Amino acid sequence: MKTPGIHARLLFAAFMIISVTSFTLGCIGVKMLHGVVESQFEERFQFLARYLALNSELGILIDQRSMLARLAETLMSERDAAKVMIYNSAGERLAESFKEIPGPYVTVSALVRLKAGDEESRAFFWAPLTPDSKDTAGIIGRVEVTYSTFRIARLLRGVTLRFVGFTAGLAALFLLIFYFISLSLVSPLTGLAQTARKIGAGEYGLRMTPGGLPETREVSQAFNAMLDSLEQSWKREAAAHREMARQNLLAEMGKFSMMIAHEIKNPLGIIKSSFDILKTETSEDSRRMLMGYIEEEIQRINGLIEDFLSFAKPAKPSFQPMDVNRMLEEFLDRFQRLDSAKNIKIIRRIPKTSCLSYLDRDLWRRAIDNILKNAVEAGNGRGVIHVDAECREDAWRVEIADEGCGIPEDLLKKIFDPFVTTRVKGTGLGLAYTAQVVSAHGGTVFAKNRKEGGAVFCVEVPREPKMVDLSNGDGVRG
Repeated sequence: MKTPGIHARLLFAAFMIISVTSFTLGCIGVKMLHGVVESQFEERFQFLARYLALNSELGILIDQRSMLARLAETLMSERDAAKVMIYNSAGERLAESFKEIPGPYVTVSALVRLKAGDEESRAFFWAPLTPDSKDTAGIIGRVEVTYSTFRIARLLRGVTLRFVGFTAGLAALFLLIFYFISLSLVSPLTGLAQTARKIGAGEYGLRMTPGGLPETREVSQAFNAMLDSLEQSWKREAAAHREMARQNLLAEMGKFSMMIAHEIKNPLGIIKSSFDILKTETSEDSRRMLMGYIEEEIQRINGLIEDFLSFAKPAKPSFQPMDVNRMLEEFLDRFQRLDSAKNIKIIRRIPKTSCLSYLDRDLWRRAIDNILKNAVEAGNGRGVIHVDAECREDAWRVEIADEGCGIPEDLLKKIFDPFVTTRVKGTGLGLAYTAQVVSAHGGTVFAKNRKEGGAVFCVEVPREPKMVDLSNGDGVRG
């Protein structure tokens, strides 16, 4: 799940703050409005009830019910009045008037008192009759006025809806304004991230455009200054790498030239000496022996050149599905037919079951042959070679062990490097080529010494194709 960015978080926070604030203020405002309107509406009908009580005094005293009925009918002319009741002090109903209007309803009452001197002017401020009223002096009756709050409730609903709509519109306006403010703040950060991604993808010439705000402009300038500094560092580093590569190349070429000169000089010396002798030698047996020397040294030079060419220009693997266990059996059968292996015994522990994998057969034949030749030479052309294969779920593993004198500890980690060898006439390219082939198939190879004596070479390669550039030296040893 993607984490919300700064822009989204700011907008959400602004939305919550504006919404909660607007809703709270709206509720308070509507509640206050309701209280004011309802209070004024109630006071109006309380005033009418007191006015009716004042005018009903005479009718109650002389028990003139028709007059009281007219007073009640007059009050019923009020739009929201629903019912008017007039009682005497004994609680007897003297007049009643009502009409059908929708509710809900509220009832207010007022006491009818006898006027006495200067109290007449305070008639409109007498308190309504309640069950707890104890001041009963001069009370001759009571009036009740029931009115409907339907119209005022409908009016308040309309006002509430308009108020909510206005509040929502105002909140939306504020949110829109905050959106553009937030956008102006976040856009430089977004641009910074996009520029960083493009630079990471290789567009090193990109730079940030300064923003309109002083803070964002300062960030852009600092970021561009950092990129300029990094670019200079990259250029210096690239120049240093090129120089190191050139020096390494010269060193390798020097080592290569020395190896070529050393390895070819001896066979050429033998060939020249043999030819010098042939010029004066007349014995057929001597001539035949010298020709054999010449042929052997020519083959040695040819093999040396093939090793150099194979290592210097590695082939690209051509993956084909095959049973690698059977393939290894065929390699061993072929190798045992060589003259160099006629005194070697190979003990095989290879599963009879099939193990399908994707390999380049030709490259692997040479790679396995190089390890086997190394084992033969470690035993001076005699002894036993142990070959173990294991088919795992995701990899094929082979171990080839000899019973020689092993590998010096200081060479164990370098045995697969070019030109590293323990033999006097070796070039150190056979095992390096094997490591190239294994690496090209995405596998690993390493060597270790056996407790019983000798060395063991462990090769493991994925059963699914996983090609790696042969010229890449990474991932050779595991």
